Amino acid sequence: MTEMPNISSRRFDAAFRESLRDLVLWRRDVRRFRREPIDPGLIYSLIEFASHAPSVGHCQPWRFVLVESAARRAAVRESFSQANAKAAESYRDQQRERYIKLKLEGLEDAPVHLAVFADETTQAGNGLGRQTMPETLRYSVVAAVQTFWLAARAEELGVGWISILEPKIVCRILDVPEAWTLVAYLCVGRPAEVHLDPELERYGWQQRLDVERMIFRR
Repeated sequence: MTEMPNISSRRFDAAFRESLRDLVLWRRDVRRFRREPIDPGLIYSLIEFASHAPSVGHCQPWRFVLVESAARRAAVRESFSQANAKAAESYRDQQRERYIKLKLEGLEDAPVHLAVFADETTQAGNGLGRQTMPETLRYSVVAAVQTFWLAARAEELGVGWISILEPKIVCRILDVPEAWTLVAYLCVGRPAEVHLDPELERYGWQQRLDVERMIFRR
């Protein structure tokens, strides 16, 4: 049996902290992938790593679905196409033209499709911490997604989070339990290109906000 490390004596030096910052800054939402297959063992190890994310009441509500069926993938792509067309209608003039030109998914090329759900009826954790803020169950899944994302980037994999989907339709496509809520649909693979700046910033959709605008004092 593997022994747990003695974390009480663990120290993180300046080089590690700098590397951690690089990892976060280079994370990026990837939409362009190379089609080369990814070792299933690597994906499993990333999911196992993500399962160490914090969760409310230690309920560990994340449920990971590897979407391998070509038919199911095609159905998800169709859901995206319909949702994307509807979203485009909400914009006008130049903003609509700019939206249509954006590449907002990598469903066609990404070798790995990973849907991440929150099990809303999990009994693990006995409801601790969810009485007043039940939404923390889904927040816990988001923490697992972020953990997966950073770990994937450390392995030189790219991840793209697709939110332009109809959650209920995706749940039907993947035939998951009714109590599961879709939190993230991820495309995973080797990036076709790597950028430090977000694509939406690079193509003029939204610039990074000054952090001072997000800090308040009371």
